[in-house]
Amino acid sequence: MIGIFDSGIGGLTVVKALMEHLSGYDIIYLGDTARTPYGTKSSETVKKYALENTEFLLNKGAEIVIIACNTASSVATESIAENFDVPIFEVITPAVELSINTSHKPCIGIIGTRATVKSGIYEKKIKEINPQARVYSKACPLLVPLVEEGWINKPETKMIVKKYLHPLKVRQINTLILGCTHYPLLKNIIQKKIGKRVSIIDSSVAVASNVKAFLEKHREIDDMLSKKGRYTFFVSDVTEQFEKIATSMLKRDIHLKHVKI
Repeated sequence: MIGIFDSGIGGLTVVKALMEHLSGYDIIYLGDTARTPYGTKSSETVKKYALENTEFLLNKGAEIVIIACNTASSVATESIAENFDVPIFEVITPAVELSINTSHKPCIGIIGTRATVKSGIYEKKIKEINPQARVYSKACPLLVPLVEEGWINKPETKMIVKKYLHPLKVRQINTLILGCTHYPLLKNIIQKKIGKRVSIIDSSVAVASNVKAFLEKHREIDDMLSKKGRYTFFVSDVTEQFEKIATSMLKRDIHLKHVKI
């Protein structure tokens, strides 16, 4: 199975992308809804949560793990790789690589949680590939709670998105990385507010493409993965809102299983 975890509902954007890129592969998902959001937590706390989530997925039969959370990817990837001997994928590197390839003179904006922006991981990875790239980041701490609450098309959400994006729009960016897997749920609003000329980088699509390419090169691992089209969803706190949004996103009935991490 392919194991995926996130702090809440945002990681379902990765599940959706995987369903499209790797149709039929069994997926097990863990949304740590009881401890969301991760973006306001300390690095040590996020590392602890990420290690616990990874161990849970492996105990349930996952052969590879995707960290479908930018905050956890930014601070916990190394710790997870050191503690578990399975292929680990994070959502930052694929998005960075895609953003660099989008423009020959990249002027890249990044929106994410406070923890992700504070880590500077996007800037570091972008500059390693293209030192001439201009990079600007903006923390958007209210967007995750708005998505978790299901306020996707509320006037208040549109106003907040516009306010967050203004500093990046002034910089005349040509590429915008959605540095949180919750943000693709607001993609239409974000595109309208930042302008149609700006290319939007969806990390969920980018990581799904990377996983597919990896499995094509490593057939021995691909052969280990079950492909019966089974999707299992665990959450650390069952909420009606999660089930409603998940069903709408994935276009299928979702049965949530409650688990204590």
